Amino acid sequence: MGRSHGHHKTLADAVVVIHFGFVLFVVAGAVAVFWKPWLAWLHIPTVLYGAAIEVVGGTCPLVPLENRLRRAGGQPEYHGSFLGHYLAGGIRPEQWERAEPWLGAAALLGNIVIYGYLVSSVRGG
Repeated sequence: MGRSHGHHKTLADAVVVIHFGFVLFVVAGAVAVFWKPWLAWLHIPTVLYGAAIEVVGGTCPLVPLENRLRRAGGQPEYHGSFLGHYLAGGIRPEQWERAEPWLGAAALLGNIVIYGYLVSSVRGG
């Protein structure tokens, strides 16, 4: 593998780490708001965007970026969603695609519940 290929692979791997961090923040970022309330200003738009991508079946811009870097690094790219590729395991792609809108809705609902609890605890309720 040439030097340029190695750099592209490293960059593609960095995109994967960032993408997983984004997903983790979407799913569990409201918990961090307990300790750092100012994070709500960052988390709320993030969870809305992340859930919307899943519900409407959109593509996060990090997927094409990772694929371009993989291709430039001499690695195969993947088709479909990030979560489907890295987390679906043995689930067939069509089954995963049907589940993704529900995952997005669950992430949104879970965060709404946590924020509801946060607001009620601040108000003393």
